[in-house]
Amino acid sequence: MPLVFMESARRGVWVLLGILVLVSGGDMTAEAQDTYANERARMVEHIAMLTRETRFETGRAALSERVTAAMSKVPRHEFVPEWERRSAYADRPLPIGHGQTISQPFIVALMTDLIDIEPGDTVLEVGTGCGYQAAVLAELAKAVYTIEIVEPLGREAAERLKRLGYDNVTTKTGDGYQGWPEHAPFDAIIVTAAPRDVPQPLVDQLKPGGRLVVPVGGQILGQTLLVLEKQRDGTIERREVLAVRFVPLVDESGKQQ
Repeated sequence: MPLVFMESARRGVWVLLGILVLVSGGDMTAEAQDTYANERARMVEHIAMLTRETRFETGRAALSERVTAAMSKVPRHEFVPEWERRSAYADRPLPIGHGQTISQPFIVALMTDLIDIEPGDTVLEVGTGCGYQAAVLAELAKAVYTIEIVEPLGREAAERLKRLGYDNVTTKTGDGYQGWPEHAPFDAIIVTAAPRDVPQPLVDQLKPGGRLVVPVGGQILGQTLLVLEKQRDGTIERREVLAVRFVPLVDESGKQQ
C-alpha cells in the first residue's frame, strides 16, 4: 500500500499514514457509476481515519455530518482530467494542468469543516482550480463566489460547475488576493493556494464572526494552514492547524503574492 507522510505542525514529528488506492474505469456506464459511488464511500472512510489521526493538531476528532455528506456526494472524478480518473478518489493531489493541482480530499474536507458553513452563508473561494472545492462548498452554503487567476482553468471550471448543476456558484477570472469586494462581506473565506502572508483585503472582507482558512508560507521554508476568526469588535484570532503544501498564490506575472 503506498504511503504518504503528513507533518505534525504541533509536535514536530512525522506521522505515517496509509493512502487507500482506488481504481475505477473511465466511462460513465451504470456499472462505472456504482464503482465511483463505492470509491467515494471508501475515500470518506479514509478521510475519517485521517481526521482522527490528526485530531490533536486540528482540534477536530470528526468532521461534521454536513461536510461528510458533501464529500460523499460530489463526483471528484468529474473534476480531474480523463487520464487521472483511475486515481480520482485516491487521497492525494492530482495535476489538472497549467501547473495546478486538485487538492488532497482530506485537506478539502478539513478546510471546509474548519470554516463552519451554515446553510444561509455566502462564501468566497480564492483559487477555483478545477472547481472541486467550490462544488463541495456549494453543497453547504447559500452562495459561493470563486476566483481563478488562470483563465483557461477558470473557464473550464465554470462550464463544469454549470453542467453539474451547481447554480449557486459564481465564477470570475482575476486576482484573488484582492478578494471580491462587490459581494463582501463574506461569512467564510477559503484560500486554496498559498500567499506569503494572510492577504489583508480578505481579512477586510470577512464578516464579524466569520472565518478565513488559508495556507501561508513559501515553497522552501514550508507552509502552515491557518484559521483566522474575526471577532465582533473586529479583532482577529489566529490559529495554526497543520503543516501543508499548496501551489503558491500568484499575481498575473506568476510571482507569489
